[in-house]
Amino acid sequence: MKVIGLAGPAGSGKSTIARALCQREGIKAIDLDKTAWESYRPRSATYWRLVSRFGQGILDSEGAIDRRRLNSQVFSSDQALADLNAIVHPAVIARLRKIVSEEKAKGTDTLLVEGALLATSPHVDRSLFDAIIWLEASSVTRQSRLRAAGRETHIERALPRPSNADVTTIDAEGSIAEVAERVASAIEAASIAD
Repeated sequence: MKVIGLAGPAGSGKSTIARALCQREGIKAIDLDKTAWESYRPRSATYWRLVSRFGQGILDSEGAIDRRRLNSQVFSSDQALADLNAIVHPAVIARLRKIVSEEKAKGTDTLLVEGALLATSPHVDRSLFDAIIWLEASSVTRQSRLRAAGRETHIERALPRPSNADVTTIDAEGSIAEVAERVASAIEAASIAD
């Protein structure tokens, strides 16, 4: 089974490309944002670490972590963002290891792992991946895509471009079909790690 990371900033097309590629036989995708949200469900170890670091003000009236409140604290400080990533990313990677094992057992041919920070976070175990693909699109294109999806507020911070030599950059300009073909070619070229 090939495990392919699909990374890039908001609006680069990660989710849309993953959905398009999942129409092909043998390809499945997971969204690491959803995995991250699950990692800090109430009373989990990650939940308690986040409450300890950011305080009770990040909780909603039912005691769950309110992502908007958390984001308002996190995106106001580079240190707060680093602390959030240091708490959440290891929990997400631990869950990803289990998902990879489960998908291998099911006979999945290719698992696309969608996550904005896969190519840049120091907390990502890159040995889990056969390739990490970075989708590169202009800010104009990304903003247009986010507006069309009703997600204009999602460009909070610019992500740094990956400096890793092991990351494949794909031009994400153009139609979804064009970008999906570029990504499919990169997946085809990726070697399965031992």
